[in-house]
Amino acid sequence: MKNLFFSICAFAIVALMTIDANAQVRTPAASPFSKLTQMVGLTEVTIEYSRPSVKDRTVFAENGLQPYGEWWRVGANQATKITFSEDVKVGGKELKAGAYAILAKPAASDWTVNFYKYETGNWESYRDMEPTVSLMLKPTKLNDMVETFDIDVNNITNSDATIDLRWEKTKVSIPLSTMTEKQVMASIERTMAGPSGNDYYAAASYLLSEKKDLTKALEWVQKANSMGEPRFWMVRTEALILAELGKTKEAIAAAEKSKKLAQEAGNAQYVSMNEESIKEWSKKK
Repeated sequence: MKNLFFSICAFAIVALMTIDANAQVRTPAASPFSKLTQMVGLTEVTIEYSRPSVKDRTVFAENGLQPYGEWWRVGANQATKITFSEDVKVGGKELKAGAYAILAKPAASDWTVNFYKYETGNWESYRDMEPTVSLMLKPTKLNDMVETFDIDVNNITNSDATIDLRWEKTKVSIPLSTMTEKQVMASIERTMAGPSGNDYYAAASYLLSEKKDLTKALEWVQKANSMGEPRFWMVRTEALILAELGKTKEAIAAAEKSKKLAQEAGNAQYVSMNEESIKEWSKKK
């Protein structure tokens, strides 16, 4: 009985140790992560950052939580990341589409705000890098306290907006301009111009693969080959469609053209495929 008692106790201790080893206490983050996505015209703006709180501290001051004249990650924890789906302008300066880390150097009368090509979440690594864009912006004083740091996209029009940084009683607005008019006009021109050569080629290739409506497939692949410089793989598809339609003479002519284009492009595989097809189709003449 005594041995049984000690065995049960030993088992209980091991079980408690196992539970303790696997247990994970979850607590709220001091500066919770936030992700904002906002469309401005036809451009998607995504901001990923952590949000510290004031907690009865002085934030922006000579001896504040974020002292004047020192670089700040514009948030907490890792580097704040801003991603633009299209080319934009910030403060009138151009930024290519992509992801950027943002750092700021607050001061009483003006802030330096820098954008860097995003490489890492380690914000300190950017301080020794050359920024892609550097802006000098004027802070404004808010009447109401903003307890938790906030980044938002406001004053949105079809082409413009502001990226607003707000914390404590300070606000800094980054002017944002998108290329909406250029994007819309390009879209209109593409639509009005009709399908591209690639569109016609893709449609013809699909019909060929499914062996459906090969007359329409031929029409479309010939349109594709008439738009710009013909490509050996596109002319090869035309040859295959012609062969499926029983147009052997035309198929051989197209295969010869595809072979020549492939030779010029240095593609031995297509040269060989066309030679085999020409040999096979020539027996049917």
